[in-house]
Parts: sequence; C-alpha cells; structure tokens
Amino acid sequence: MPVFQFDHLKFNSVPVVGIIRGIDAADFEMILKPFVNAGLTTLEITLNTTGAGNLIRTANEFFQGNVNVGAGTVRSLKDLDLALEFGASFIVTPVLNQTVVSKCVELKIPVFPGAFTPTEIAEAFDAGATMVKVFPASSVGPDYIKNVKAPMPEIKLMPTGGVSLENLQAYKDAGADAYGMGTPLFRTDLIKQKNWSALEDHFRNVADAVKFN
Repeated sequence: MPVFQFDHLKFNSVPVVGIIRGIDAADFEMILKPFVNAGLTTLEITLNTTGAGNLIRTANEFFQGNVNVGAGTVRSLKDLDLALEFGASFIVTPVLNQTVVSKCVELKIPVFPGAFTPTEIAEAFDAGATMVKVFPASSVGPDYIKNVKAPMPEIKLMPTGGVSLENLQAYKDAGADAYGMGTPLFRTDLIKQKNWSALEDHFRNVADAVKFN
C-alpha cells in the first residue's frame, strides 16, 4: 500500500498532474525541488520509465507527503501491484481497464482511467473513477471537453495529451476539472540545459494559471 495517502485537497488546489516519462534519474532528482517550490502538488511517474520504482520511492522520500506521487501507464493487475509496492498513492491508466479500476475502488486508491469516447468516459465514471483522463485530448481539443460535459456535468474530466500553458485556459473555459501535462510541463529544452531556475519559473506559471486565471 502507499507510503503516503493521496491528498485530495492538495490536488484540488492545483489540479495539474505532472507526467514523468523517460527521464534520466539524475535529472529527475533535480526537478523535485523546483516542482514543489512552484506549488505543484501531484506527480505521476509512468511505469514504462526505466527505474520507475526507484523514482517513485525517491520522490516520496523527498516530498514526505507534501506532493502526491502516483504511477501511470498501469495496464494490468500486475502493474497495479507493482505500483502500490513502489509506494504510488494514485493510479493512472492509458485506457479503460475495468479490472484495474474495480481493484483501485476496492482498495480505496484514487484512479484516473484513460478514456476517449463519451461511452468510455461514462463507463469509467460508473466504475468508480476518481476522475476520467480524456486521452489523447490533442486529437479533439477543448470543445470536446465542453461537449461531453454538457450532458454529463457530474463527470470530472482531466484532458491529457497536448495540454500546455498556451491552451490551458481554453481547456479551463471548456469545463476541464484537471489537466494532465507531460513534456509541455517538463520542458525538454530547459532540462537539457540544466536550467532549473527557468524550469521552476515555468512550473510556477502553470500553477498560477490553474489557480488564478
């Protein structure tokens, strides 16, 4: 089970899930301080990242519960068991896997299953999803979120895939409840430059856009 429990208040205060995929361990350790300093509260580490277990453990040790640390790209019960063994406090899936969702609900572990069509989104919600990850959001854009929310406003949606600082406001205006952000948050150029202060400024701009705009 998780080392630290998922803090819904922290997540709701800054509803951005920062997605780490394929990052070098040394660079990963360097982004942790800027991440929390900027006010971001929720970090997802995908299981297909080399050394994902060590990264989750490292993040939990560093944040000490001040940031939610979860596992992404969870596609099976075996993946789920590994993620929980690593210390993940929430689970994200790329597609709707009813078995994984049901097990998370049983264990009271927040789960954000990926879905795309309105039918999949409704099925994920009915299965007990904490929030539904609409993926890939870049294929449909903010209007899709607005159109899905119109008949189903009770379903919380987190567009993921192509969400950036530039279009975040458009997704917010469309009714998005949270935002999954990978490379547009963890900017490759700044990481390659080891420009951690500029990365922290970028993190802060994203956090401020979600909280105040």
